[in-house]
Amino acid sequence: MSFLPVGDYGVIGDLHTAALVGRNGSIDWLCAPRFDSPSVFAALLDQVRGGRWRIAPTVPATTEHRYLPGTNVLVTTFRIESGGVLVVTDFMPAGAAREGRTEIHRRVQCTRGACDVEVVFEPRFDYATRQPVLARRACGVLATDAEDDVATLSSGPDVAWQIEEARASARLSLAADEATWFVLRCDDDEVYAVAHYRSQEKLDTTARWWDEWSSRLQYQGPYRQEVERSALALRLCCYEPSGAIIAAPTTSLPETPGGGGGRNWDYRYAWLRDSAFVLFALDRVGFYAEADGFLHFLKRVCRRADAQHLQIMYGVDGRRDLPEQVLEHLDGYRGARPVRVGNGAAQQFQLDIYGELLETVDIWRRHHAMTEGVWKVLQHLVDWAAAHWREPDLSIWEPRQEPKHFVFSKVMAWVALSRGARIAAELGLPGDTARWQREAELVHAEVLERGWDPVRQTFVQVYGEPQLDAALLVIPKVRFLPRADPRVRSTIAAVRRELATSCEELIYRYRSPDGMGGDEGAFVACSFWLAQTLAMAGDFDEGERLFRNLLRRANPLGLFAEEIDPATGEQLGNYPQGLSHAALINTAYVLERLRPKGD
Repeated sequence: MSFLPVGDYGVIGDLHTAALVGRNGSIDWLCAPRFDSPSVFAALLDQVRGGRWRIAPTVPATTEHRYLPGTNVLVTTFRIESGGVLVVTDFMPAGAAREGRTEIHRRVQCTRGACDVEVVFEPRFDYATRQPVLARRACGVLATDAEDDVATLSSGPDVAWQIEEARASARLSLAADEATWFVLRCDDDEVYAVAHYRSQEKLDTTARWWDEWSSRLQYQGPYRQEVERSALALRLCCYEPSGAIIAAPTTSLPETPGGGGGRNWDYRYAWLRDSAFVLFALDRVGFYAEADGFLHFLKRVCRRADAQHLQIMYGVDGRRDLPEQVLEHLDGYRGARPVRVGNGAAQQFQLDIYGELLETVDIWRRHHAMTEGVWKVLQHLVDWAAAHWREPDLSIWEPRQEPKHFVFSKVMAWVALSRGARIAAELGLPGDTARWQREAELVHAEVLERGWDPVRQTFVQVYGEPQLDAALLVIPKVRFLPRADPRVRSTIAAVRRELATSCEELIYRYRSPDGMGGDEGAFVACSFWLAQTLAMAGDFDEGERLFRNLLRRANPLGLFAEEIDPATGEQLGNYPQGLSHAALINTAYVLERLRPKGD
């Protein structure tokens, strides 16, 4: 089988992990029981070795993907030439329907004519490092690595399984209106009758749970469908047991058009910055509870009392050690090596995260009471920023090079100091607010002096260097300068001039050397930031035009990866990407707030 485009996948999940389901009916990515656990299926990264679970007609068919409205229940429809229509409904039980273990339920239904169906089950545990042993059971198939991992596949009594070389397959014929269920369960040594799993009941409960959650959306505007889908995608990135929020549920999907270059990273961890962006977006449209869970997670990871900077990312369980390794035995998506697990950037010093966290909490406190425990954490963060903002760092884009004085990081240090001082003053909380305000004024003055290029009339990426950075588009958003300030407008113009793609609709995040090989695609979040900043700076029509054009670049399900190949429109990088969908929501929110009356 050939690799599908990244945009041909849908995603399902249960707030513990997630699976990618292709338009061809193949589940090509699943890690269990957590997002950052080793994989059970990884055909996404190696079509031969990775493993998959595919359900599809035995003959060629056209396919389409959709979600049940307001849910993360995925429906794939196959239309075959003879007139038959096969519908596969995929979901992972969530809410009250989840019963402690990872499950995937797949309903296979013929809705017209007759359909011959093939099921192929090829689990490969631990990133396909061990060949599993598959055995028939009375009610399905059991797969085990004979050490730690086990998965069961339950099916109807009329399904005849054939097992050969760690591969189970079956064929069945369905007439119009006939349906059957298949249920995968991880970490269970029993294969029960398929009725035992109560699939239809769990489908109804899960769909209702998702719909009740999404119905709380408070956005009212012309982009409600796109905002809702983005919110649902962000919810899928939440790890319910700890409150952590992952950047994306995949690893090593290449950022370089055509692959190569080594820009393949593991995003299955909780970046504090990305989490802050996600929570800010969810809060804007009425989803407040997720911030409570994350702040519990933040308090947990901030328990370590030492003089070190705040770590930028953690495992979903709060662990700090995320050693980066290369899986040499996997070929990578479309041959793009290396395949990495773990992330070596975890120990980088990135000053900007202090600002993103304080900005998010400044919004959160409008709907929640500030607790002593939360404020203790925040007070320490602001004190640390006040003492260390003069140091060089590696900033938001995590280059693999020596630290520098990044302008974006200094701006966000100002955010941390000014927001901390404001929160303490308005709520009467303890803190060295005089020092915080004084340091905020100093960093503000330094950025205006050292981060501004008076010849080109733009802020630059690094003190004393000419290159630009699309992250500077947040300057008016965080109110570092007023949105009508001429320096904001000229920086927008410079970013469009120097970082726009040839079509001028998309934005690269930067074009400067970063210590890594290969080019990368246009950055989705930065492209949304441009639309938002244009609207804020007074060019509403142009901002909305860019926003609408960018929405058209989503896949048919409304999902975005981290980047887009400007030449082909293909999604690049890990998927779906939380930062991309957070930027979509924030931009839609800002456009609606700024929309001229009468439009």
